[in-house]
Amino acid sequence: MSDDKYDYARVKDELGAWCDENRITEVECLVPDLSGIARGKILPTEKFLKGILSDAHRLPEGIFTQMVTGDFPDTDGIVPLMDIDVTLHPDVSTMRPVPWYGEPTGQVICDCIYPDGRPVDISARQVLRNVLKLYSDKGWKPIVAPEVEMYLVKTNVDPDLPLEAPVGRSGRVETGRQAFGIDAANEFDSIFEDVYDYCEATQIDIDTLNHEAGVAQMEVNFLHGDPLDLADQVFLFKRTLRQTAINHGVFATFMAKPMQNEPGSALHIHQSLYDVKTDENIFSNSDGSNSDLFLSYIAGLQTYAQDIMPMFAPNVNSYRRFTYEEAPINTHWGRDNRSCGLRVPRSGNDARRIENRLPGADVNPYLAIAATLACGYLGMTEGLKPTAEETGNAYEHERDLPYHLSDALERFEENENLRKVLGERFVDLLCIVKRDEQDTYDRVISSWEREHLLLNV
Repeated sequence: MSDDKYDYARVKDELGAWCDENRITEVECLVPDLSGIARGKILPTEKFLKGILSDAHRLPEGIFTQMVTGDFPDTDGIVPLMDIDVTLHPDVSTMRPVPWYGEPTGQVICDCIYPDGRPVDISARQVLRNVLKLYSDKGWKPIVAPEVEMYLVKTNVDPDLPLEAPVGRSGRVETGRQAFGIDAANEFDSIFEDVYDYCEATQIDIDTLNHEAGVAQMEVNFLHGDPLDLADQVFLFKRTLRQTAINHGVFATFMAKPMQNEPGSALHIHQSLYDVKTDENIFSNSDGSNSDLFLSYIAGLQTYAQDIMPMFAPNVNSYRRFTYEEAPINTHWGRDNRSCGLRVPRSGNDARRIENRLPGADVNPYLAIAATLACGYLGMTEGLKPTAEETGNAYEHERDLPYHLSDALERFEENENLRKVLGERFVDLLCIVKRDEQDTYDRVISSWEREHLLLNV
């Protein structure tokens, strides 16, 4: 049975017209998996358009169980071993060119549908949709604006070797940190000129670019907007930057902590909330003070962030980022206070927002945005109260975030309120996949062990 709400003929006609206008010869059908990796199919344009009407574009449900290593854990009982096919439904609003190819190519993000017409509930995109429906049912409209950090590094073909900063246009490697350095950012002008051109061609609304604190570390800010649209944009931006960097002979990495002696990379999420009927920001009162809903939203993040960390810090490397340098170690909140995990930027009534500084750049953007909105939703619906505002240095307080992925998964798995909001099946699957990734990591013998233990013990 097909999804009756999906207008197959309209979708085919709109995508066909777009492909004709842009002379597209083939189309990449993209599906973000649990890690935010693009899975899918590449088809000639004619076959792509023809297959829409007959639900011919399919993938095994198992792509949503795939580990970041490419392996498949045992998920029988959640995703049966028979591994049924799910249908790809292209989302017309996400159709864009792939500007770094010579051949005119299109890319489109697809939703996945079961044979009985139900959306695949373990899809990251659907998890975010489900959280957004909770807001819609309350008459609330969340708005988000991500900030994404990343490193440019020399090409690294031997994973046993540490990453190194690349050579810029001056012919030299940065020898010190150049936070907000204009000339330092200009070292990689050729890369980011292409990135801006590609983002314009693909309707990715990046705003500003600046050099961050690490060597060859950059940050890109996105314009605020609808959470699902922004998650799509971050998903596509990561792919765009990686491909552009490769074309320029370097790598771009969104690892949370790629270099031992450099700061980690984050994906900060600014979020505000509007009344659907009045279009007014309900995080602030008319006199400019914080509303009760705003304080409860913060309290929700404080209460649930420690338990939802596998969606903010999804990899074994993620937890190396939480040090006393550039990254938070707890969930204190404060106005314009960057030592806090939760920062309230200076703003007027219409722009009152909270910045969640906990997620790393390595997150799946759909899941990170879904997680921060889920915490805020629970805080508001439960009427939670936040701690007192932090006016000093939050690093002077104890760390209240998990130290390892294994610890975070235990807390995530046991939180019943998060299960209700995110879905039991999704929570169980994420824990299985991430535990298997932890297990594969634990079996690796590191260079530190070889260096210090080989001949000394």
